[in-house]
Formats: sequence, structure tokens, C-alpha cells
Amino acid sequence: MSAISQPVAKKLPEVPRLQSLRNSITLAANPIPVLNGYLDTYGDTIVVYLGGIRRTVLTRDPGLVQHMLQKNHRNYPKSELSHGVARYLGHGLLTSEGSYWLQQRRLIQPGFHRQRISSLVTLMQAEINECLEPLERQLSQPGSYVEVAVHELMTTTAFRIIARSVFSNSLAEAQLHRMAELLTAIQAFYVRTVRQPYLRPWQHARGQFQHHDQLAAELRDIVRGYIRRRKQTSGPPPDDLLQMLLDARYEDNGEPMTEEQVLDEAAIILVAGHETSANALSWMWYLLAQHPQVVAKLRTEMTQVLGDRPATFADLPSLGYSLQVIQETMRLYPPAWILDRVAQEDDTYNGLELPKGTLISGYLYGIHHSAKLWDEPESFRPERFGPDQIRQQAPYAYIPFGGGPRLCIGNQFALTEMQLVLLEMLRRFDIEAVAQPPIDLLPMITLRPRQEIKVRFRRRQA
Repeated sequence: MSAISQPVAKKLPEVPRLQSLRNSITLAANPIPVLNGYLDTYGDTIVVYLGGIRRTVLTRDPGLVQHMLQKNHRNYPKSELSHGVARYLGHGLLTSEGSYWLQQRRLIQPGFHRQRISSLVTLMQAEINECLEPLERQLSQPGSYVEVAVHELMTTTAFRIIARSVFSNSLAEAQLHRMAELLTAIQAFYVRTVRQPYLRPWQHARGQFQHHDQLAAELRDIVRGYIRRRKQTSGPPPDDLLQMLLDARYEDNGEPMTEEQVLDEAAIILVAGHETSANALSWMWYLLAQHPQVVAKLRTEMTQVLGDRPATFADLPSLGYSLQVIQETMRLYPPAWILDRVAQEDDTYNGLELPKGTLISGYLYGIHHSAKLWDEPESFRPERFGPDQIRQQAPYAYIPFGGGPRLCIGNQFALTEMQLVLLEMLRRFDIEAVAQPPIDLLPMITLRPRQEIKVRFRRRQA
């Protein structure tokens, strides 16, 4: 009597550890070409070694990412790679886990409901107007044009919008620039510690961890100052996200958050709320300047819906093509380009064994650029996101805001903000491409442009 054969577990292709180590410096500078090369060579789900040291399952299989983020999400908390960010940004929604994360999510979720966001549109429009005023002045002469550094402009605009939405007033110019400097320095250092873990003893010896702890403390002190000033202010409180955090009460005991909890959440909202939008908007102008036919289609829609007036929140559902432009931009340049999870217990996916402790990196950039999931994936085609086309997308083929229970809480805020910026700038200005070398990717925690993006703006002719 023959023995019943057991199914053989899948064995993943593995990038040799020495090859991972050899490529670690190149990967530290820009991991995307390296990761693309690995996956194109070995398959859509493979084993790599971070810095030649940390064993990692790297995947651009949307089914495996859905398994981690949604279908069996309780088994896949964020790994120590993500938790390391808490050292610098605190234990807010982005970095917390388990019951504490769920408690905070339920507490903060009402601040990002659709009705709440609609009440912030007036604040958003005021900041957009203020940020565009210098550009308007420069274009006061007929026929004049300005070459604009759009990443700088979009970073300023997105920072002002989130600061106004959180604190009800603008950050001072010097403070705005200082916070941007701090965030850039902290991100660059943290990413280096992840991609080149063998440098950590040297970085400790040189005092680099201590230095960046001090930068993070300075960033938190700026936010703490706003919180304390708000608590000391008399009169009717403003209707903003900071006040929502201060007024929120836990269901079980009716207690408010402590100052440190408010600080953690406000800092995360401020950081995440500007960084992703600024990068997506910058890449959007880069693409639109090269695709005048898309701009022409946007203008046709705007004329039909708006005439020559600014958009309101109620107009946005009728301006579907402008949303499609943003969605396609975030497909090509997903702000959150990779995510990580770790298996808490042994698990399997489609015959693949995932033992307890397995680190899995969901490569969102790779999913968004997969020829198996997208026709001509490198082409900019907003029509992909028309209503009929969206219904044909594979699950988790498009996840710029993550997915499952930890879907980004601010996704509707970000989309609203980006639509308003796009519509208002096109209402005022014509755009043209500037001769410049191709812009390289700078994948840090978010996907930035490595060089400044230049776009030419002219005053829109009525």
C-alpha cells in the first residue's frame, strides 16, 4: 500500500546573500532599479537580504499583499523596520500596533470623515491662494512666464494646508523651512540605517543616532508649542484637527488623551499629511507638462463644471477626470512605495510557507508597474481610472494608500487637497514643459524626486 504523498511546499527563489551585500551601496542610493532587477530575474516573490544581513521576502504579488493587509491582517503587524520610525515621530497611528492602534483609530477617525473634510475646504483654498499669490505677481505682465521649482512650491503648499487644517493658522516661513529640513534629515538617516544595517556600529560611535534624536526632539518641540498655546487660549476654540484631538474622549473612561498622545498624533498627521501630497503633486506637474492632451481634457471638464470659478467641495464628484489624473500619477509614483509586515505566527499563502518571524516587504511600486496587471504600465493614461476600467482592476493592483484595516486614514483629505490644488492652478495658469534631464527617483520613506522639477507657468488667457 503506497503512502499518501504530501503537498510539497513552494521554495522561493533566493538572491544570493553575497549579491545582496555587493549591491547594498547601490540599493541604499536608489533601491528601485535593484529591486526591479531582482524580481525580473527571479520572479514576483523572492528572498533577498537587506544589506546582505536581514532575510526578507520581497513581493509584487498583489494577492500576497492582500493576504497580509486584509485577509489575514491580524497575523501581520508592522515590522521593526516601521517601528523604528517611532523613535523619531512618536507612537501615533502610523507607528502603533494592536489594541492601542485600534483605540486611537476609533478616536481619531471622525476627524477625517467626508463631512469633516468638507468643512476644511475653505481653509485649504485660502492657503492655496496665499501660496499662488507670489506667482501671480510675477506673471502680472502680459506674455510673461516663470520657471517654477514645483517640488519646492508643492511642499510649501501642502505643508501650509495641513498646518492650517491642524492648527488653524499658518506656520511662520522660517518655522516651515526648519520643519522641512528636520524631516528630510531624519528620513535620510533612518532609511540609511535600514538599507545599510552594517553601518550602525559606526553611526553609533560617531554620535549620529544621538544627533538625529536631537533633531526629532526639536521637531516635536515645535508641535508641542502649538498644543500648549492652544490650551492657554481663551474664547471659542477653532474648528480644526488639533481641537478635535484635544476634545476627543475615550469611550471606556471618558478621559482625554495626554499631551504626549496628542503630540504623537498631531506630529504624524503633520508629517504624513504633507509629505505624500507634496510628492504626488510634484510628480503630477512633471507628467502634465509632458502631456498637453491630458491638460486639454482637464480644461474641457473644468469649463463644463466650473466655468471660471474656483471649485467647491460639492463640485469635486463632478470633476472625475481631475481625480483620474491624480490616481494615475500615484500609480506611476506611489508616495508610499513599499511597506513591511512580519508574520506573528506560522502561515501559508498559495502553498508558500511563511514561518513565524518572516519579514515581508510588499513592493507597491513593483505592483503598480507590473505588465501582468497593467497594459503599457510605464505610460501616463488617466483613462485607466474611468468607472468601467476601475471595475476591471485586479484586487490590490492599485494601493497607493495601503489597504485593509490600516488603509491610510487621511486618504480622502489628501485626494481633496490634491484636486483643489490641481484645479485652482489650471484655472489660473497655462503650463509648459522645461528642457531638463529626466528626473530620477529618490525613494526614502516616501517617493520623492531626486532633482528639482522645473515647469514653466504662464498666466491663463481668458
